[in-house]
Amino acid sequence: MALPTPSRTARALITGASQGIGEAIARQLGALGHNLILVARRREVLEKIAAEIEAAHGVDVEVYPCDLSEQADVDELLGRLAEVEVNIMVNSAGIATFGPFAEQDWGHEVAQYQLNATAVFRLTRLAVDQMVPRGEGAICNVGSAAGNVPIPNNATYVGTKAGVNTFTEALHYELKKTGVHCTLLAPGPVREATIPEAEKSIVDKVVPDFLWTTYESCAEETLEALSANRRRVVPGPLSKGMDFISTYAPSGLLSPLMGWFYSKMS
Repeated sequence: MALPTPSRTARALITGASQGIGEAIARQLGALGHNLILVARRREVLEKIAAEIEAAHGVDVEVYPCDLSEQADVDELLGRLAEVEVNIMVNSAGIATFGPFAEQDWGHEVAQYQLNATAVFRLTRLAVDQMVPRGEGAICNVGSAAGNVPIPNNATYVGTKAGVNTFTEALHYELKKTGVHCTLLAPGPVREATIPEAEKSIVDKVVPDFLWTTYESCAEETLEALSANRRRVVPGPLSKGMDFISTYAPSGLLSPLMGWFYSKMS
């Protein structure tokens, strides 16, 4: 099994492509010869990344600046994609908030839900409608190991990621005989390979460097899993440890502990 073969007419679409996991996956797909569509809010950042990928790999890279937390922007993007052959889709865009749900800015929480969950849901439907009739395609939705367990002070984020986790894994089984790959990326903490001492968070300082997953290694492991049509990929030792603990530890013990830790991040 493999990813769809790069072609002149097809495009790989990556949301959240202006930074982090989305950017790293976009760069690696470009290196594999795929033409790209990069989606994020910041046009200037997308255009810089697009120019670098085009220069390095000779592929075509289009940028679609939009805010996927806004329904009108998603409507417009879906309309533009109706006539585009999307053979790979990576839904990586997402945001998080920390602190008690009742104390969060309501508008920002709604935007978080729309971005993390609703936009993923709608874009995945477009991919399925295109790919299943062709009998080929690949979908990767970025959930989170945090979606395995209820975490106080992170309620909206874990709620959306729990939905993405189970939705994507269910879809994996539905699509198994269609020729369309569907893989959930459920990372824990991911970061740049090196971080200046002054910019390190408390987590960076506590967790040894060798346990971290970099954006580049996360992207590589993700594309390998998507190529093999694995149901779920959890990259890196720290993420794997978190995933195991959050899957099997009793929620009654784990949730208050994680909630206390997350309260320190608000």
